[in-house]
Amino acid sequence: MSADLVESGSISGKMLKDLYDLSFGRGKDFAKVYDEQGRPVQSSDTSALEKIIDEILRANPKQVEQYRAGKKTMIGFFVGQVMKASKGQANPQVVNELLTKKLEA
Repeated sequence: MSADLVESGSISGKMLKDLYDLSFGRGKDFAKVYDEQGRPVQSSDTSALEKIIDEILRANPKQVEQYRAGKKTMIGFFVGQVMKASKGQANPQVVNELLTKKLEA
């Protein structure tokens, strides 16, 4: 069950680890803890993610400049900031796509 959730993109690897930690800590079955936690889902809501991305890009103009000047590795910085702001709930693949689109615009 748990591997299928990650594979399908429903939850991230970090979310899976956190759920396993809770399961172990509570001495309960993974599926039960997953249900108790309200079935956490990785966010692919592009409008919510775009708002977060816009805020991060506005707050980090130097990094945006560096990216646009050719330092494409800065994308990792932005992905990290979005993941932090979304408390690890954002789908990294969607975040990468949205960031690239906004930074290349």
